[in-house]
Amino acid sequence: MAYQIYLVRHGRTWYNEYEKMQGWSDTPLTTDGVAVAQKAAESLKNVDFAAALTSDMKRAVDTTRIITRRNKNHLVPQELSEFREQFYGYFEGRSIDESWFAIGKPHHARGFADIVNKYGFDATMDFVKEADPLHDAENSQEYWSRIERGFKKVDRIAKDGDKILLVTHSITILGFAIRYKTKDIVLNDIPANASLTLLERDPATDTNKITKYNQSLIK
Repeated sequence: MAYQIYLVRHGRTWYNEYEKMQGWSDTPLTTDGVAVAQKAAESLKNVDFAAALTSDMKRAVDTTRIITRRNKNHLVPQELSEFREQFYGYFEGRSIDESWFAIGKPHHARGFADIVNKYGFDATMDFVKEADPLHDAENSQEYWSRIERGFKKVDRIAKDGDKILLVTHSITILGFAIRYKTKDIVLNDIPANASLTLLERDPATDTNKITKYNQSLIK
């Protein structure tokens, strides 16, 4: 048994606009964010989705509702908190560039991309928790344990050959792409708002494979 997950990043938000760490904080979609989500909905309107799932963050829920209202199956979205963005703790709502500079500095890394290049993707989460004065932020073990619980929930919903819509977040999708990418996949930057990434999952072997990354849905 295997099925496809259509990973769509939510539309642009005010924290995206102001370049702030968003994580579990939630800001509404901007006017442009709604418009982009509507264009994604138009591109996906004829996809035969068996289920529509979303992170429980409002920005993802609102994007999902825009997509499902236009999709031919008119599905009712189901919220799964397991597919939230990483939790940044103390750094929530702070400047992205300033935060990643502070997080990476003790490790001689100058930002998010530099941390990934030198230490790997999981280190970005471990270093956030380390830099958080209260250590409330998620580390990689906490994050991936949450994600695995989410996949198990999807397994109970999906059937062989199904197409499942899952609206989630940029770093969540990037993490999947780094962890599960095939050799022919090029990771061309962080997923754009309302972009599409395809993941094939086989619950029998608990394996995931990214087959398409950061594809534009804007026509």
